[in-house]
Amino acid sequence: MPWAVSAGQLAQIDNRPGPVVLPQVQLADGVSVSPSAIYRSQPHVRTVVDFLGRNIAQLGLHVYRRVSDTDRERLTDHPLARLLARPNPMTTRYRMVNALVQDIATYDMAVWARIRPQDAGNDVGGLVRLPPSKVRPVDGTWLEPGGFEVSGSSGKFVIPRDRAVYFRGYNPDSDREGVSPMETLRGILAEGYQSERYREQLWRNGARISGWISRPPDARDWSDKARERFRTDWRGLYTGEGGAAGGTPILEDGMEWHQGGMTPEQAQYLETRKLTREEVASAYHIPLPMVGILDHATYSNIREQHRQLYQDTLGPWLTWLSEELELQLLPDLPDSDDVYVEFNIAAKMAGSFEEQAAAASTAAGGPWMTRNEIRGRNNLPQIDGGDELIVPLNVTAGGQASPRDSAPPPGPSLASRVVPLAKARADGFEERYEDTLRAHFERQQRSVLSQLGAAKRRKAGQKVAVAEVFDRDRWAAELAADLYRLGLATSSAAALEALAALEADPESYSEEATLAWLAAHGEAVAESVTAATEEQVAAALDGPDDGIQEAVESVFAVAIGQRVTSLALAEVTAMSGFGTTEAARSTGRSAVKTWRVRSTNPRSAHRRMDGETVDLDATFSNGARWPADSVLDADERAGCKCAVDISFDID
Repeated sequence: MPWAVSAGQLAQIDNRPGPVVLPQVQLADGVSVSPSAIYRSQPHVRTVVDFLGRNIAQLGLHVYRRVSDTDRERLTDHPLARLLARPNPMTTRYRMVNALVQDIATYDMAVWARIRPQDAGNDVGGLVRLPPSKVRPVDGTWLEPGGFEVSGSSGKFVIPRDRAVYFRGYNPDSDREGVSPMETLRGILAEGYQSERYREQLWRNGARISGWISRPPDARDWSDKARERFRTDWRGLYTGEGGAAGGTPILEDGMEWHQGGMTPEQAQYLETRKLTREEVASAYHIPLPMVGILDHATYSNIREQHRQLYQDTLGPWLTWLSEELELQLLPDLPDSDDVYVEFNIAAKMAGSFEEQAAAASTAAGGPWMTRNEIRGRNNLPQIDGGDELIVPLNVTAGGQASPRDSAPPPGPSLASRVVPLAKARADGFEERYEDTLRAHFERQQRSVLSQLGAAKRRKAGQKVAVAEVFDRDRWAAELAADLYRLGLATSSAAALEALAALEADPESYSEEATLAWLAAHGEAVAESVTAATEEQVAAALDGPDDGIQEAVESVFAVAIGQRVTSLALAEVTAMSGFGTTEAARSTGRSAVKTWRVRSTNPRSAHRRMDGETVDLDATFSNGARWPADSVLDADERAGCKCAVDISFDID
């Protein structure tokens, strides 16, 4: 590979790089402040920056050696591990990482000074944070500073580049320093600053309404004494001076009050403050529910956004920081071949203890913790005999996968006498459900937007209630009819497929016997879906007036996209399970049913139920008669791909 130019030649392109001037963010004419001042004075900035620092600092920072592609070794006594565990005698690892992240989030740069081993009280040295407000890169080239000038009340001191650890973000014009996010947020922060000033003046003046007073042209002349008396009385009543704010004014000589300025409602203080937090969170790529904006949050999507936080928001931060530590610290430390740094993000991405325990038990094929290990997790002392792994008698090699299974699978003698029937899913039914549901939500959207436009014209700026634009009874009835029609077709197809696999008489299955249940099922599901849509539309209507239409359109965009797919899959799963079960019952033969997981990434609750077998007329351990049964919560039904197998005794 040919080399085009030397690093020295490239560095000489700009051989007199000036010292970095700390950024100042202009919030108003004549008002410029530093990023640190914004952090101190802007609550939304502090909320987001603190959130980043605390969540990253909470993660463990581990050092490993890569032994091979499939093996690695945790190093707890390596010089880098000891350096990161105790950066200096006065600072913990948490405080050091927290300050590092917050410095970068505020200034887009951070500097650590490397101190001598004797100062650090160990044999590897230490690290000390340098506040960005006291340090600036100096000398060097336009590619890399030569050192860092630290300023204080007693003078200045320059730390050479090789005695510092320097973190900086991206700058389109330079590789020496980053660009503070505060500058990017200047517009929204300036708006918040002006809003705060206005509100402060409003309350200082007794929260008076702005306006002016006129006197009629034919009013008697006002003497200087009378004018001053009126001005003094007015100020006492409305400016809050002397604690007399809130009185009732008395206008003289036919005076009239004229409204002026902006009312608190017009100023939309709450909306402005909320917008500022949203914009700041978006600039740092943080999901809104993580910083307290819960307008459209649900239990299920908050769990997903928690995963997104550590994958998409904090993941790039962790990779960046770990690679900088490796690049700038490892070369000067002994025994550093194949050594790397990694934040312990797995601890945050793992499920709850119950989910981890269930997965570990299934993977191991039996119990995997001793009594003393459990006691240790609960800060209890060990007991004699507690180190023995207890294996229940119903858990044997080749038997149950875990002690949570409700019943063992059929034994060898029974296995030869059963006919398994997998869940039937007729071709094309998912598409038919999707088309029908999509058409339903599209009709709903057109109606809601039309009603919304009429209501806004009629109410002239007043809030529109959800009942004015959303006819819940109509939509529930229409959807129930659609689900009944599709449910009958899908369940009948599944039943006939099951009977054909059994080589049973298809005339034994009666559609008429299923109609009442299918109608009740369709009504229940339609009511649940319609109630959820109504709730989402109501939340959109509560937003700022100038964004209501976009918010409503967003509700239906999600419905037409994600909800349609999830609902269609759940309904086909439920109808297939219902039809297969009804077909088995119509034969009059003895049968059992078994829950089968068909997804590559199932819910933990469904994964635990895989292989659970019960009598044909019984319910599974979650209360369902088959997967996606309407008795389950919406979150348990949505997108379910599980199946039910029916096993018949053929003797």
